[in-house]
Amino acid sequence: MSSLIPAVMVPAFIPSPSQGVWHVFGLPIRAYALCILAGIFVGYWLGRRRWVARGGSAPVLADIMFWAIPFGLVGARIYHVVTDAELYFGEGRHPIDALKIWHGGLGIWGAVGFGALGAWIACRRAKVPFLAVADAMAPGIALAQVFGRFGNYFNQELFGRPTTKPWGLEISPEHRPAGYADFATFHPTFLYEAVWNLGVVALVILVDRRYKLGHGRAFFLYVAGYTAGRAWIENMRIDTVNHFLGLRLNVWTALILFVLAVVAFIVSAKRYPGQEDISTGPAAGKPATEASVEPTEANADATTDETSDPATASEPPAESGAPDADGDSAAEGKPQPKVDVKNGTDSDRSRD
Repeated sequence: MSSLIPAVMVPAFIPSPSQGVWHVFGLPIRAYALCILAGIFVGYWLGRRRWVARGGSAPVLADIMFWAIPFGLVGARIYHVVTDAELYFGEGRHPIDALKIWHGGLGIWGAVGFGALGAWIACRRAKVPFLAVADAMAPGIALAQVFGRFGNYFNQELFGRPTTKPWGLEISPEHRPAGYADFATFHPTFLYEAVWNLGVVALVILVDRRYKLGHGRAFFLYVAGYTAGRAWIENMRIDTVNHFLGLRLNVWTALILFVLAVVAFIVSAKRYPGQEDISTGPAAGKPATEASVEPTEANADATTDETSDPATASEPPAESGAPDADGDSAAEGKPQPKVDVKNGTDSDRSRD
C-alpha cells in the first residue's frame, strides 16, 4: 500500500498582503497606522531601558517623549509634503490629501529632525542634558523604523526595481508604477531597510556597551549607520521622486547626513570624552540643587568634628562672662576694656 504525500507549493516570492485595512464597527483599522504605533511603543521601550540603566528617571523621559513624538509625526508629514509637493498641489491635485497621513507618506528625516526639536524643548524646560536623551533613544529610533517599514509592505509602496529573486515582493497590478505593469515581483526595499536597521540597533548597543558613548556619540553613530544603508537602498527604489544632479533627493540627504554624523562623532570624542552622569539632578528626577547640598553638609560635618576635638574643647575661651564658683563674674575685678570712641568700636566682642 503506497501512501501519497501531497506536494506543498512554496511560492518563489514574497506575497503581497491580502488587505491593509480592517473595519471594526465601521471604524477603519489600518495596518500602516498600527505599524507606526508599534514602532513608537517598542522604540520608547528600548530607550527607556537604556535611560533607566544609566540612572535616569523613567517619568522624566516620558515627559520628554510627550513632546518628541507629536513633533516627530508632524515633522515627518511636513517633510514628505514639502519634498513631494507635486503630489498634493497643482492641476488635478487635491491639497486636502496632504492631511491624509493614513495613505502613507512620512519622511524619516522630518520625523527625526522635528522629534529632536521637540525633545530639545522638553529638555530645556526640565534642565535635562539633551544629548544624553538622544544617546539613550538612538537604537530605539532605529528599532521603531523597523516596524514602520512594514507599514510600506501593507500599503504596497516604496519597493525597488523588478527582480526574479526568490525573495522578490509581489505587487498587485493596481499598485505597480507606470511602465512596470508587466512585472509581478520587485525588490522588497522595505525588508532590506528593516534588516539593515536591526543591524544598526545591534551596532549602537554593542559599541555603547564597550565604549560608553556619551555627549551625542551613540546618536551620531545611529545616524551614520542608518544613512550608510539608506543611500544604497534608496537608489534601488522606482517610485517617483525629485532628483538633483542625477541622484534622488533622499540619496543626497543620506550622504550629507552621513558626513555630518561622522564629523560630529569625531569632534564629540575629542572634546567631550566619557559619558554624562545622569544619576543625579533633574535627569534622575531630583532637584537641581541636590548636588550642591552634599559639599555643604560635608563642610558642616568637618566643622563639627573640628569643634568636638578634645584639645580644642578643653581650652576655655580667652574671655568668658560665665560666673565662677562664688557666683561672681570671672571678668569682675579686672579693668574693663575701653571703648574707642573715635572709631566707634567696642573691643569687648564677647558681650555681643
